[in-house]
Amino acid sequence: MSPETALAVSNKAADLEKALRCVIRGKDEVVRLALVSIFARGHLLIEGVPGVGKTTLGQALARAIDCTFQRVQFTSDMLPSDVLGISVYSALEQEFEFKRGPVFTNVLLADEINRTTPKTQSALLEAMNEGQVTVDAHSYELPRPFLVIATQNPVEHYGTYPLPESQMDRFLMRVRMGYPEAAAEREILRSQAGAAHLHEMRPVLTGADVLEMQEAAKRIRVDESLVTYALEIVKRTRESEYLSLGVSPRGAQALYRAAQAMAFLDGRSFCTPEDFKPLAVPVFAHRVVVNGGYASTLKKSEQADQVMREIVENVAVPL
Repeated sequence: MSPETALAVSNKAADLEKALRCVIRGKDEVVRLALVSIFARGHLLIEGVPGVGKTTLGQALARAIDCTFQRVQFTSDMLPSDVLGISVYSALEQEFEFKRGPVFTNVLLADEINRTTPKTQSALLEAMNEGQVTVDAHSYELPRPFLVIATQNPVEHYGTYPLPESQMDRFLMRVRMGYPEAAAEREILRSQAGAAHLHEMRPVLTGADVLEMQEAAKRIRVDESLVTYALEIVKRTRESEYLSLGVSPRGAQALYRAAQAMAFLDGRSFCTPEDFKPLAVPVFAHRVVVNGGYASTLKKSEQADQVMREIVENVAVPL
């Protein structure tokens, strides 16, 4: 990619980030992490209590990249076929015809994914990992780019089903959306941001732009010392006395891709330690399982974040 092309691509990414910040007020870090997830060819899990803008962020991302979009509101009575599709017998053709479900889109907003049963949650496993779905022994390719933006309420809430470890591992990153700061909430009330701005939002990128940016992020250089640094963090999660499940090789790959995407968003052709260290918690925390030996006053859903922060702080950053 020529310097001129790289600059144009970088400017498009900056425009996307600016557009999202106009809709999601006071959550600049969350917006940045969401873009890192997309350009790293990953899927995004947004967690938070109701009413803090999880769904709005998912909708805004989908609108901004001008791709086909489907939203599925997950409920306890949904079936896998409600997501993937179903084979229906056609009397005219005298054969079964596959009716595609909402998963056949570029951007799938899986709203409140932990309000449906594990059986339905697992319908997305193959789609998220391989970009295809298999129904009745037939495999169907999904459009590219393909992104799952899932929202979930904290697992302590009534009527929720915690996502299994295998499902969590498919999300490149989990971001938490807490309550906004006082100044940002005042601005939201004064400007009536969110719904109004979302309705007025126009596409900033196209699907082809997203694919181009994903390819550009893949070419970001990563020094061997940074690979060693990332693997040391991974190793310590597997050896920690407080974790019964450490980070998988898929998780290590996720951090590598996320760091490349962070450098890409900053307009650099190489990674630095500051691309890896801040991403370790959002990329790793949802992949580990804290055991009963960890004494903490934090909620169970927040203990993994704390353990990961302690591990990261105890790993020397390469110079």
